[in-house]
Amino acid sequence: MPRIFGVDIPKNRKIGISLRYLYGIGPITSLIILKEVGINSDKRAYDLSEEEISKIATHIQANYRIEGELRREISQNIRRLSEIGSYRGSRHRKGLPVRGQHTRRNTRTRKGPKARVGGIKKK
Repeated sequence: MPRIFGVDIPKNRKIGISLRYLYGIGPITSLIILKEVGINSDKRAYDLSEEEISKIATHIQANYRIEGELRREISQNIRRLSEIGSYRGSRHRKGLPVRGQHTRRNTRTRKGPKARVGGIKKK
C-alpha cells in the first residue's frame, strides 16, 4: 500500500481516485496533478514505481497545501473569525450553519440529533 505524506492510499484503486484520500485533494485536483506529473490516471496504485510516487509527492508538496497544514490553516481562519466577533464566527461558536441556510426545519447535520422534550413514560 503506497504512502504519501503519512496517508495510506488504497492500492487496488486507480491512482486518480486514490489521491483523493489525501485531505485537500479532490477529483479535479488529482487529475491536474497526474497530468502535470505525466502519469496516466487509469493506472492502479500498486502499479506505480517508487520513482513515480516520489514525483507525485514532490509535486504536491511544492504546489498544494494538504493534510495538517491545510487543517491548521482552516482552524486558524475559524478562530480569527470568532476573535474579531464576526457573524460567521459566532455561528461557528454556536455550532449552527454558517452560510445562510434556514434553521427552522433542516439543519440536523450541524445541530445534532433533536433534543427530546418530556420524560419517558414508565409502564
